[in-house]
This record gives sequence, C-alpha cells and structure tokens, in this order.
Amino acid sequence: MADGGKEVLVAAGHGAALARFGDVIEVIDVHGRQAADFVALSADDLTETLSGVETRRSLLSLYIRIGDVLVSSRRRPMMRVVADTIGVHDYTIPACNATRYSVDFGVFGHRDCLDNMFGGLCSFGVLTPLDVPEPFNLFQNNPVVEAGRTGLLDPPCRAGDNVVLAPLFDVVCAVSSCPQDIIPGNGLEPSEILVRIRPQQGPGHAAPA
Repeated sequence: MADGGKEVLVAAGHGAALARFGDVIEVIDVHGRQAADFVALSADDLTETLSGVETRRSLLSLYIRIGDVLVSSRRRPMMRVVADTIGVHDYTIPACNATRYSVDFGVFGHRDCLDNMFGGLCSFGVLTPLDVPEPFNLFQNNPVVEAGRTGLLDPPCRAGDNVVLAPLFDVVCAVSSCPQDIIPGNGLEPSEILVRIRPQQGPGHAAPA
C-alpha cells in the first residue's frame, strides 16, 4: 500500500495473526455475508485481552457503535471503533471450536475459529487454545429475538463492508474467516476476509485513506 500499510488476505475458513504497534486495523468483508472472529491481546502481557464481558459492562450495551471504546480484561481502554459501514456485530457468542462441530453437528475434523486463531497466535507466545480470549464476531448477525432468545442469521453486509479499529496500546490480534457452512451465518459458503493495516494520526484517529 502507498501509505506504508499492509494487507493480509485471510483465506475462506482460515485465520491469521498479526502484531500491531500504533496502526489502525481495518477488517473487510471481501464478498459479503461473511463473519470474522476477532481477538486482541496486549503485546506486553498476553494475559490482558480484549474483553467482551468487560466491554458490555462498560458500554451497557449488546451492540458496538462508531466512537465506542472497547476495554480489556483489566478494564483498560484497548480499542476504539473509528469507522463501521455495517453496524452489525456480535460479542456474546464464543468462537466455534471442534466440540461445536462434533457435539452439535456430528462432524469431526471441521475447521473452526478457535483453532484458526490459536494457529496464528501460538507464534506470538499464546500457549494453548484456552488462552485465546472470546472474540468480537465482526459482521456476525445474532439479533435478540422473541422471548429473549439469540437469533442466527446470515450477515447483512455486502462486498466491501468494513469496520476500522484503532488500538490504544500495542496489541497482537488474530482474525478468523468463520468456516461455518452447516447452518446460517456465512450464507453457507465461507469466503475471504481482508485485513488492512495503516498508520493512524494520534490515539484512536485513522490516517487519511
């Protein structure tokens, strides 16, 4: 990229991990209707992680919006949402894992988001899949429906929809293009996710594209 950033194309149903120091992270749905699990950990202490639980307590909301600050497991401001073209995300559902497929669907050896993210994070020092925090499921469409139940729908996003997150301190992050192809969630056909990294101007402010 001309501005000194970089791009990582995450293959359909696979994952990638990156270390980010002072850059904004843009996660892009390349073809549309694709969920992307996202986690982040402090580069200085991997036990401090981006936390859905603490962010929900901080925001008092099931939804994230532009300008929201996402907090860490120690309640430190960790990420700011600086842009978002879709506004539909989930941070209540854990990452799919091998047990999800074997117990719920009777399918063994299926790719899953937890292992996708751990596969990249282990090179940064994450020791076991249990050390991978619960994700922010970008573009995932899990509305609250009748009787307070969680709905499960395909994402409404179209090709090119994106969300931009600005880390407020140095982080290691991982993204999984969710491999779910058995029930709704990715249009039954997982596709690529593009992660674009670019410099930012000051804390929480994206540099011009």
